[in-house]
Amino acid sequence: MLPYREYLARLGEPRNLVDIALVFLVVYGILKLARGTRAAPMAGGIAAFALLYWLATNQELATLAFVLRIASLYIGVAIIVLFQSEIRQALISFGNKFRLPLARGHKGQFGEGVYDEIILAATSLASTKTGALIVIERGMGLKNVIDGGVKLEAELSYDLLITIFNPATPLHDGAVIIRRHRIAAAACFLPLTLNPRLSKDLGTRHRAAIGITEDTDAVAVVVSEETGLISFVQAGQIRRALDATKLRALVFSAMEAPTSAARREKDKKRAEAESETEEAVTTG
Repeated sequence: MLPYREYLARLGEPRNLVDIALVFLVVYGILKLARGTRAAPMAGGIAAFALLYWLATNQELATLAFVLRIASLYIGVAIIVLFQSEIRQALISFGNKFRLPLARGHKGQFGEGVYDEIILAATSLASTKTGALIVIERGMGLKNVIDGGVKLEAELSYDLLITIFNPATPLHDGAVIIRRHRIAAAACFLPLTLNPRLSKDLGTRHRAAIGITEDTDAVAVVVSEETGLISFVQAGQIRRALDATKLRALVFSAMEAPTSAARREKDKKRAEAESETEEAVTTG
């Protein structure tokens, strides 16, 4: 460690300022991800453990210090086990900032955007109180989930979704996975959330939708079999009692917003190129 005065003198160097700023951003990002999750109280417990160890060492409590020292050897493994879902979600959130934009411009059988097929199917199923669970893959692949279901690789359409979730068909039990504007698989079983703070009104479908969106960056549309209500789930957060308009806004916001800016930028560049061409022709 550098002497205190020398350390303060070096803080003015640009490299050290950048170093401190990066550390601040990392710590801020970790605290922001931990806020509102079970990681916050667990982190408090770890801090209490560290304080107890400091007291044992400072007051020369040899037996307690020895026990805590042995326990600290396994604390790294314990943190990974206890915070595995939070760590996974943090890495997913970080990776999503660098993912490629999703494709856009596909049309459905009714001439609208392909995801309108999902909205139409969800509203139709809700009107008859037919349960449904539709998961839409985004940046993170769902190959393990798809492999556990019945692979279809079929064009996404309203008719096919209605048929799959018909209680008389063998594929209605489980989730449908949408990948790249196609139905990749049906009858897929998803991990259930372990969040103890969820309402007791939420059944298995809703807990499965929350579970898959906690573990991945996918989004899910759920139709309740008991109430006929439509829900949208993203990043473990559920929005319930949605109508077609609200559901469409949420789905398109989650799936196509990143590409809107890219398309506008592309159109802008095309317009600039055409303008330059016209100027060249005029001056020529």
